[in-house]
Amino acid sequence: MTIRRTALCLISALVVFNAAAAIAEVSEVKIARQYGIGYLPMMIIERDRLLEKHARLAGLPDVTATWATFAGAGPMNDAMLSGDLHFAAVGTTSVPILWAKTHGTAQEIKAVCALSSVPLYLNTRAEHVRTIKDFTKTDRIAVPAIKVSTMAVVLQMAAEQAYGPDNYDKLDALTISRSHPDAMTALLSGAGEINSHFTWPPFNYRELKSPQVHNVLDSESVMGGPATTVVIIATKKFRDANPKIYRAFIAAMSEADETIRRDRKHAAEVYLGATNDKEPLDDIAGMLKPEQFTLTPQNVTKFSDFLFRVGVIKQRPDTWKDLFFPEVHDLPGT
Repeated sequence: MTIRRTALCLISALVVFNAAAAIAEVSEVKIARQYGIGYLPMMIIERDRLLEKHARLAGLPDVTATWATFAGAGPMNDAMLSGDLHFAAVGTTSVPILWAKTHGTAQEIKAVCALSSVPLYLNTRAEHVRTIKDFTKTDRIAVPAIKVSTMAVVLQMAAEQAYGPDNYDKLDALTISRSHPDAMTALLSGAGEINSHFTWPPFNYRELKSPQVHNVLDSESVMGGPATTVVIIATKKFRDANPKIYRAFIAAMSEADETIRRDRKHAAEVYLGATNDKEPLDDIAGMLKPEQFTLTPQNVTKFSDFLFRVGVIKQRPDTWKDLFFPEVHDLPGT
């Protein structure tokens, strides 16, 4: 009887251990972002350890976040698909592409929430360029990634408006892939082939301080108003396996947005600390528009409709909710 009882105890303990292992969530959360003020909420989450805070509140005391900064979406998307990243900030145009590519698979990717709707700006040092119709075959426009980055797609949308639907890609041959810091340096130096840059804060502000640089257009004029330019993505597999961490991340995002609304100076200090930027604190604080940092998707379907129309994606989302996980479906998105 003693042996039998011992065996039963061991079996019970093994069952409990296996059940606990089955529901265990990851202890290290891998997160990535890119360059620019649009990623400020993530910098606040890192600096103030907000993910760790909300994970503890959810009963997960041993969670740590590790952070990486990428120059473009391509390597980040690959890392997400391979499982090497859990959350990543990407341009909004990546979401319909990734969703269409992974829909119904084990690694299905959707957006967690919007990150920011900071506008994009096309700047140039080419004196002959006042509208996008003035670009010539010798001009070169730097974007984070040709054809697929949000800047590249907004440029295509602007070309469609200027030249008609059959010529949406008219300016693609002029685009070159560069990170925003490298593109800004090239534009301001005047050396090399890059004479234009589609970018966002703080790079556009710094460029426009030069008397040789002027603005050609901005994304809000193309989109007809504010539009989400960056979102957070994750895989369904990670979300399903880590529900507490997933919800803790959304709570951390919400708190970071509230920090920007409540104290822009603190938010600017976080940005400068995270980037080692030498811009004056008051200048960075002046660039921050709290209404541009929200979890609510804005004009996302304009991007997906365009990508479907030009054949980049073969399946068209019915609504913005098709592209986002359910946790944000009660928000007044578009």
